[in-house]
Amino acid sequence: MFAFKSAPLFKSFRICSILGAKIFKENPNTFISPSVQTVENQIRYYAKSKDKKKEKGKPAKVEINETFLREVIDYDKLNIQMQKAIQQMKDDFIKNLSLRSTTGAIDSLKITVDGKEHELQELAQISRKNPKTIVINMIAFPQVIPNVLMAIEKSGMNLNPQQDGTTLFIPIPKVTKDHRENLSKNAKMFFIKYRDIIKDIQNNVIRKLKKKDNISKDEMYAMQTQITAIAEKYISEADKLLQIKQKELLGDS
Repeated sequence: MFAFKSAPLFKSFRICSILGAKIFKENPNTFISPSVQTVENQIRYYAKSKDKKKEKGKPAKVEINETFLREVIDYDKLNIQMQKAIQQMKDDFIKNLSLRSTTGAIDSLKITVDGKEHELQELAQISRKNPKTIVINMIAFPQVIPNVLMAIEKSGMNLNPQQDGTTLFIPIPKVTKDHRENLSKNAKMFFIKYRDIIKDIQNNVIRKLKKKDNISKDEMYAMQTQITAIAEKYISEADKLLQIKQKELLGDS
């Protein structure tokens, strides 16, 4: 069997192989030299080796050894925290990414006042002037109007309130292509927010794990790999929710 030491040599053998095959096709009685056949076999082997290398590049599936992890970390707490992040993302999708903003979404909007969170309905009277306009009466707490305006701006609901004294008028946006695209971008922002929360939970657990002295280097590596795999599972779930939501938001205008 030939050893391919250089690209030019390999090219020469390839040409030889092609010519040999052509000659044999035109005249079956023509003898193909062993060297040509050997080159063809080598090429087939080379192609198969290349395919194997591609397969090796795929990330290996990590098996989660729950019993193994429970001995060292609070396994249930880890999953509960990550699942909570997924649920919060679902809630934000429902409240803030509706194609048509609802009074209910405005009612539960979180307003930060003096370091504490309050729902908007606790601070204002909320009603609909007509199907296209939401009215927020801030006469009871006029001092928090700037906080309310800031919360609406950051809500991701694509709302543009107009202030008249202590009253805010919020036109409900039309379901245009731009509106859909803005909501889709906001969905991506929510995903990134909760993806980072899940990664923070993962990193906090790993940091605590590294402080333990009674774990071997191999066990430490195995646990870190499994904890990361658990986080990736939840991030993958969040990504699927994002894809579904964006498909819904970007439907035909």
